[in-house]
Amino acid sequence: MTGVVRRVEIVCTGNICRSPIGEVVLRAKLAEAGIDDVVVTSSGTDGWHAGDPMDPRAAAALRRRGYDGSAHRAQEFRAGWFAERDLVLAMDSGHLAALVRRRGPDPAIQPELFAELDVPDPYYGEDEGFDEVLDQIEKAADRWVERLTR
Repeated sequence: MTGVVRRVEIVCTGNICRSPIGEVVLRAKLAEAGIDDVVVTSSGTDGWHAGDPMDPRAAAALRRRGYDGSAHRAQEFRAGWFAERDLVLAMDSGHLAALVRRRGPDPAIQPELFAELDVPDPYYGEDEGFDEVLDQIEKAADRWVERLTR
C-alpha cells in the first residue's frame, strides 16, 4: 500500500443499475490485483432512488458472475465531492455533461467516461441487458485497474 488512498466515484442516473455494477466490479478487480489504496463508491446524478438497494436485475447479474452487490444503497452525487475524489467516472455522455455542469469553473477534477463507449441503461429492457452491461463494465474495469496500477 502506498499510504495515499485514492477515491474513485462512478456515476449514472439513479445509482441502482450501471454505477453500482461498476462500483462492485471495479472494487473486486482492484482487490484481485492486490490494489488496496483505492476506495470505490458510486452515486447518481439524481436522487430519486436515494437509500434504495440496486435494481434486483442488476444484483442478479452480479451474483451470476460471483459478485456481491447486496450492501449497495443509492445516493445522489454532490458537487462538493469533486474536492474529495481523485477520479469521477460517468457511465454515459449525458452523465458526463451533468457532472461537468456541477463541477463549475474549478477544473481540478475532470470527469471521464467509465468505458470507451456509453454504457447503455438496461433499466427499461430485459434481464439480458444487465448481463450485456456487465460485460462492458468488466472490460472497462480491467482498463481502469491497469491505469490505477501506474
